[in-house]
Amino acid sequence: MSRDGPACLSEKGQTMILTKEQQAEVAANRKRYEELKAAGQGHAPRALPPPTPRDGAAIAASAIIHREIVPGGWYWTTRLNRGEALRLVNTGGKSCISLLAWSAADTSERLNHADTVKVQWAASLRKGRVILSDMGRVLFSIVEETTGGAHDALAGASTVATNEARYHTTTLRNTRDNFILAAGKLGLDRRDVHPCISFFAPVNVDAEGRFQWDASRRQAGDFIDLRAEMDVLVALSNCPHPLDASLTYATGDAEIVRYRAGRVGDNDLCRTASAEAARAFENNAFFLNSSSEA
Repeated sequence: MSRDGPACLSEKGQTMILTKEQQAEVAANRKRYEELKAAGQGHAPRALPPPTPRDGAAIAASAIIHREIVPGGWYWTTRLNRGEALRLVNTGGKSCISLLAWSAADTSERLNHADTVKVQWAASLRKGRVILSDMGRVLFSIVEETTGGAHDALAGASTVATNEARYHTTTLRNTRDNFILAAGKLGLDRRDVHPCISFFAPVNVDAEGRFQWDASRRQAGDFIDLRAEMDVLVALSNCPHPLDASLTYATGDAEIVRYRAGRVGDNDLCRTASAEAARAFENNAFFLNSSSEA
């Protein structure tokens, strides 16, 4: 079919041909989206900073609460209190750390990767961005980050099926099963396992909307710091990403550092980087005030 012909979409293995009216509707929706995106980004009062140097942002020894090494293929769970932070470290340069999180006060509120992307008009998770819940509140602020956004909030994580397709075996550990086990340890079950965000997963989207893996953006010593903005339950899985081009199941240890974050001021970058983030923090404030009065 000519590229100048009617647009086609692949949906569940089938090809759908769009009429001229449908193409016009798609174009109009796209135009409206770009207008809203430009308006949203135009209201951002502060530009995001460059990546944190890999040898920068040292954590004071007195602030460290716990250190954990998560071997390749395994998972880890914790409860993180508001004002505490996790540093996730790609120690050997081969780790992919996937994240799920739930509000500790009400686990029906959980990380929402789609809102995290669309509310901030960006899929690039960098220093200054926030990670949102499905209630429009901030679960985490990204307070340090070394890669400039080489993470994945779109493609998801590994399963038995993706492992079999890549490595031709069903015996290797995968993130979906890890999260089911992790949920059980947190008093949850498989219905509470929702779409995740994966760190140190350099997934790009090309001009045609296809996912591309860029291994050059992932290096040993990379880290990202997530500051909890409410009490949360956390599950992490350290398994290869399904788009990782390597044909061998190679993932290294990941280091997790839990620490007390510094005092947060009104001019905090994550709180003021965009109008959307500011509104999300207002939702947090209303929720926290209501909880303290209950």
